[in-house]
Amino acid sequence: MMSGLMLIFLFIAIGFMIKVQSQKDAMVAVAGSYRDSKANLNEAIYSEFETDLKKWDAHITKDNAVVFNSPKVLFEVNSSEIKPEFKRVLADFFPRYVNILTSKGYIDEIEEVRVEGHTSNIWAASSSQKEIYLNNIKLSQNRAFKVLAYCYSLDSNITKQNRAWIEKFFRADGMAFAKMKELKNARRVEFRVVLKSEDKVLKILK
Repeated sequence: MMSGLMLIFLFIAIGFMIKVQSQKDAMVAVAGSYRDSKANLNEAIYSEFETDLKKWDAHITKDNAVVFNSPKVLFEVNSSEIKPEFKRVLADFFPRYVNILTSKGYIDEIEEVRVEGHTSNIWAASSSQKEIYLNNIKLSQNRAFKVLAYCYSLDSNITKQNRAWIEKFFRADGMAFAKMKELKNARRVEFRVVLKSEDKVLKILK
């Protein structure tokens, strides 16, 4: 009797260990896929725009965000109207960006692409903290929307051919000062790619 119970418990323990190892292998595979996809996409984006970054006052992060930094180029103060110079930058950048994301190596890896508007934590001197936040969240949302709307409406062949894909995967997000580190870099626009494997990694961690 006792030997039979011990044998049953042994089989249960072995089954549990096999299941744990299987889950561990799956996590390793997903993490490896995310790392490789992220690195390859970063290399492709950087290779395409390397010579343009300085004149655009932009940079590319390791998390595959293309960040446009110069508030003087992007918008007027407290306005969501895109300046002509930034429109020229976007007209050059966006079709090439979409061409990378919709290429064979990456199109099936994209979960979404976020166009993010970021602001400072400053408003009129007499404003309350509530007014500062609400005004900046509205401004950042309007800026993100205007940038995405302008890019979506570009008359380039690549943009027109991929509008259905853009509609499915692009989002406009107002971030206000949620991710502000330094005031000089607060007012910016980011194009940020989220990979499917990244979403899987986050679900595993949760």
